Amino acid sequence: MYTLKKSLGQHFLKDENICRKIVDALPAPEGTQILEVGPGAGAITKYLLELPGTTFKAVELDTEKVEYLQKTYPAIQGKLINESFLEVAPPFEGKFSVIGNFPYNISTQIMFRVLEWKNQVPVVVGMFQKEVAQRIAAPHNNKDYGILSVLIQAFYRVEYLFDVSENCFNPPPKVKSGVIRLHRLEEQYDIRNEKKFFLLVKTAFGQRRKQLRNPLKGLFKKEDLQDDIFTKRAEALTVADFVALSHKML
Repeated sequence: MYTLKKSLGQHFLKDENICRKIVDALPAPEGTQILEVGPGAGAITKYLLELPGTTFKAVELDTEKVEYLQKTYPAIQGKLINESFLEVAPPFEGKFSVIGNFPYNISTQIMFRVLEWKNQVPVVVGMFQKEVAQRIAAPHNNKDYGILSVLIQAFYRVEYLFDVSENCFNPPPKVKSGVIRLHRLEEQYDIRNEKKFFLLVKTAFGQRRKQLRNPLKGLFKKEDLQDDIFTKRAEALTVADFVALSHKML
């Protein structure tokens, strides 16, 4: 058997219906390359291995779980990468989809890693702590809308799919969970300088209760700061607004 490691944020899915729903949410036509993040004890892995005509790999940091998976699912031999997802190189050439019951303690970092790989990753299906999933999916003028919402929605269309009860896990976490799906945008925003765009968004939400003129005064000319948009708060701006503003930055 295996042990649960709190330090790695491990809560394992035990509800087979939820496991199947997560896998069914991933479009996997023949030829799809799939990367699972944090397979743990293989709750969804066993279903992913059965998808016809696909190529599968999984990244798992916990050596004990790697050994367990290899003994339990012979089909996974040669498909496991025993490293941290936050440090691993892209495991495929070309495009690949990402799926996982993401470890909640690093789920935000996982999404920033996906953004680094966005040109290779057209689809993501992930389970998160519910409030993180809601933040990623939140529209503007919403209290959950923030840095994560804007940066991910600048490159992906986000769908909040369903809630997952804490009773579906062993051990039950103290929070509810949510599953979301990301599709790479077919029509890309005109982000001319990603570094500037990321800086703008992070700075704007750094003082989210204040008018944008305050946190952003070091990033724009004085005359530009007179524009009405700078009297708004960060959460009032759409992704398109942030993209347009990034074109005017110093």
